[in-house]
Amino acid sequence: MPARFIGAKVRVKLKANEVWIFDGRKVVARHPRLTRRYTSHDILDHYLEILLVKPGAFAGAAALAQARAEGVFTKTHEAFWAAAKTKCGNREGTQMLIEVLLLHRTLPAEAVIAGMATVLKVGAISTDLVAIEARKALENAETEPDEEPADDLLDEDDGSSGEAPGEDGAKVISLHTKRLPPDLRPGLPDMSKYDRLLKPVTTKRSTATTPQKGTSA
Repeated sequence: MPARFIGAKVRVKLKANEVWIFDGRKVVARHPRLTRRYTSHDILDHYLEILLVKPGAFAGAAALAQARAEGVFTKTHEAFWAAAKTKCGNREGTQMLIEVLLLHRTLPAEAVIAGMATVLKVGAISTDLVAIEARKALENAETEPDEEPADDLLDEDDGSSGEAPGEDGAKVISLHTKRLPPDLRPGLPDMSKYDRLLKPVTTKRSTATTPQKGTSA
């Protein structure tokens, strides 16, 4: 259970393969049902408030070992932890990592990991910077177009792109139709009925032979 529910009454629902724990109608914990005796399933996020106060217990925590085994605690987390301990010492560096782990509650894991990676690149180890870079990564992910950018539609010279030199000698690169997005515009209306209005109308008067001036009928 999350540490904040210590001493509280909760509702437990047993499913075929999982155990769900509710606080009212909200699911606060989910665990797989274990078939072997004396085994447990720990979630690192449930203990963060306690480990923040006692950071010395973090390295040997069973929940950390479980997170590593499941791939939740990634190599980027490890690198940030090592850098934080180098900068601030074991206690403060571990607390800094735990504060970053708390960001997972409000931001997607991919965004937090991207924020840590950016901070590691610039060498400025800070929880606040991780939060800022994580939000930037999230905003960029939300604003990225689903389709390829227009520049990617330009083909390089592969001998079949139909390039032709321009007036100043520069190459003119043509777009391949197969790589362009489909044309979603509706088809053109049938204009065959209106084409008759453009043809000259032939009348008997215009085709009849008229006598020329100075001649007799």
